[in-house]
Amino acid sequence: MTAILSEVKEMEDKGEENQILDITDEAAATEEISSELKEPCWSVVTDKSIAVSHLTYEEAVQWAEDLKKQGISGLCIITDEAAARAGNEN
Repeated sequence: MTAILSEVKEMEDKGEENQILDITDEAAATEEISSELKEPCWSVVTDKSIAVSHLTYEEAVQWAEDLKKQGISGLCIITDEAAARAGNEN
């Protein structure tokens, strides 16, 4: 984050305000994504069903790895919302 602040200061000194907005928007988006990955809103689904829901992304990755070791195929990590919609289609 300190690197971004020094870039912003440098750009301000050069009068490059438009680029400053791009950098701060990018930093905010990165922070938002990181925060979303920590939310318990992820599901692991197979080609047949929802295996487990309400996980952080890190937990979902671990579940997917464990299920793969058990020979479960068609694994995918998606949001709980998407899993619920996919479950309604079957």
